Amino acid sequence: MQFECADDVPLGGVLWALPALLSEGLLRHSRKLFTLPEGFYPLETIFLVLAFMALARVRFIEDLRYQPPGEWGKLVGLDRIPEVRTLREKLGHLCAAAGTAAAWSGELAREWMQAQSDADSAADRLGVYYADGHVRVYHGALTALPRRYVARQKLCMRGVTDYWVNAIDGRPFFLVSRPVDPGLIEVLRIEIVPRLIADAPGQPTATELAAAPLLHRFTLIFDRAGYSPAFFAEMKALRVAVITYHKFPDEDWPEAEFTPQTLTLAHGETVTFALAERGTRLSNGLWVREGRKREPDGHQVSVVATDYRSPLTAVAVRMFARWTQENFFKYMREHFAIDRLVEHGVEALPATTTLVNPARRRLEAEVRRERGTQVRAQAQFGALSLSPAPEPAELEAWQAQKARLHETITTGQARLDELKARRKTTPQHVTLGELPEGEQFPRLRAERKHFMDTIKLIAYRAETALVGTVREALARRDDARALLREIMCTTADLRPDAAQKTLTVHLHPLGSALQNAAVHALAAELTATETIFPGTDLRLIFTLSGPA
Repeated sequence: MQFECADDVPLGGVLWALPALLSEGLLRHSRKLFTLPEGFYPLETIFLVLAFMALARVRFIEDLRYQPPGEWGKLVGLDRIPEVRTLREKLGHLCAAAGTAAAWSGELAREWMQAQSDADSAADRLGVYYADGHVRVYHGALTALPRRYVARQKLCMRGVTDYWVNAIDGRPFFLVSRPVDPGLIEVLRIEIVPRLIADAPGQPTATELAAAPLLHRFTLIFDRAGYSPAFFAEMKALRVAVITYHKFPDEDWPEAEFTPQTLTLAHGETVTFALAERGTRLSNGLWVREGRKREPDGHQVSVVATDYRSPLTAVAVRMFARWTQENFFKYMREHFAIDRLVEHGVEALPATTTLVNPARRRLEAEVRRERGTQVRAQAQFGALSLSPAPEPAELEAWQAQKARLHETITTGQARLDELKARRKTTPQHVTLGELPEGEQFPRLRAERKHFMDTIKLIAYRAETALVGTVREALARRDDARALLREIMCTTADLRPDAAQKTLTVHLHPLGSALQNAAVHALAAELTATETIFPGTDLRLIFTLSGPA
């Protein structure tokens, strides 16, 4: 690996993300968990190329066919980067052992949660985790995955549900992928909560929990899909606080109960909400806090919480910061293509996988169809009428139509009763092995997808870290991500100095003086990290061409 002087290197700006990528752990566990056969391209180069692709918005490995390999090679100190076939072979070697990608992402998640805990000094951010599901729609024909509701398209479609756990500012920690989706509550109960209890930092000790009955380990926040009084009681027994929207709020509260409260949201914005609070007994007898926000039009948003210690303002900040996770999903779909397949192929699901019984689902569809037919027939029967002085022909036609509709209703009711009886004896859930062979299905291959998703998470977190630095120098804070995307795609000059052991990355000027001023500030921050380019002894120096 050897850098040479080069002018006008396309996408040279991605090198500005290298300190953040390394800080987020791109190469921290690579040698411990992954191996490659001896070859021209070292393992670190493959990781760097994949991360640079994500930041440069080269969404798919196949898209490298349309990129100049020699120019990309200059970014990693080689004469060229691997071609698509070679890169796919390398990816296959990295993901050959099942579970390696999960082990890598697990190590990173623990480090990210610890780093978040160390960095957050605000009390309303400590020990707060957001959980939500995102459906990756599958349009292929390799497997007939179960259908699930896709809220953004308002359709039931085949796909895989990924459950993500994020911080209050939207930064991701880890995901749980479920080709057969049991629902948010079950995934929280079986996978996410046990993992957080095992890995989340800063939890109180057993002695502290015993001494303070209202103290909780951490706070879990989710949307209405997780609303369940029984689940809230389970989490309370585990000393896990939950916050979510009230799915069945009572009538509106009097306006006089609401008082203006000033809140500082996740990204520093200050807002004023009209808030009120009461204690509420749920259907299972569990007492929870219920807070409400009154909108200017009078609409009231109800939130329930089993966090009995935090002030109402902290509960409101945490709940209404949930949209950072929705924004994360949207951004990752648009800019990092998290919904796209990484490889074609399927693998067997365990025969013990539990899923909704397809026979039960078909019976329920028939019941709904027959019930609709009954309702329409009964409406027609009730709407039949005669004129005040009917003629014999009219009376005869009326009687005949009444008889036909009565027969239809009677026959339909018998059919409906038969369907309900069959539905009652049909189990709602079965294991995959209990299905007929023609109805069994495999899952999409997951190892490479998990590996590439982890690379994209690192890239997103690195970009987010840089956004926090750039935002301070911008007049409009919302422009920070757009500026970072422009930096990543900007041409740069490379100047290695073997004597001084430095590699200077001169970024070409951007479109405005305000942007350039922000970039100068970022250059100083990045240079101060004294980052060494992996595989070399060159210390990175970042500058912007033109006056400071």
